[in-house]
Amino acid sequence: MTVAIFDLDHTLIDTDSDHAWGEFLVEKKLVDSDVFQKANEYFYQQYKQGTLNLDEYLDFALKPLTEHEPENLYQLREEFVAERMKPLIKPKVAALLQKHRELGHALLVITATNRFVVEPIIAAIGIEDFLAIDLEMKDGRYTGRPSGIPSFREGKITRFQQWLDNNPGHDFESAWFYSDSMNDLPLLEKVGNPVVVDGDERLIKTAQERNWPVTSLKQ
Repeated sequence: MTVAIFDLDHTLIDTDSDHAWGEFLVEKKLVDSDVFQKANEYFYQQYKQGTLNLDEYLDFALKPLTEHEPENLYQLREEFVAERMKPLIKPKVAALLQKHRELGHALLVITATNRFVVEPIIAAIGIEDFLAIDLEMKDGRYTGRPSGIPSFREGKITRFQQWLDNNPGHDFESAWFYSDSMNDLPLLEKVGNPVVVDGDERLIKTAQERNWPVTSLKQ
């Protein structure tokens, strides 16, 4: 049995959903615009450079979830996904997913973005199973803290191993993994079928050195 794993941001969608959610909050004037926008861009550049301090970033990114009632947040998220995310699903995604379905493969997204942001995006793409950074809730509200092991860098390997433990018959060797980011190198190295999708410059160079397939899901 085979599983096809997909990163989300810049792999299946042509943006970074977490960064875009931050920009959306700024536009809606739900955060201190100047301070938040600068920090949002600062951490985004860290991520692209492969130097992200995840704990610091999560403290920043999850704080707005603590400042609003969940019902209001879900309404905002619905608008965000409909207006900002659905138009950025890459044109060739549907065909790739269908190819794996026809081969009988399970489909799984593993993303370093938090569950609140990505859950409806992944549903819109048409994938049911996903692993994201889970969020702690207390008394019906978000606490601003992650729950469990974050699905970031080596954490994606750990989370996928947990998924394998609950889905016997799958393994690393037969798995496919599609990603754009050098941050995903640990899992790309671990699976039997790594594929670089619209990759960053460093990851494309690595793929060429290792004879990994390089493709695009854009037009």
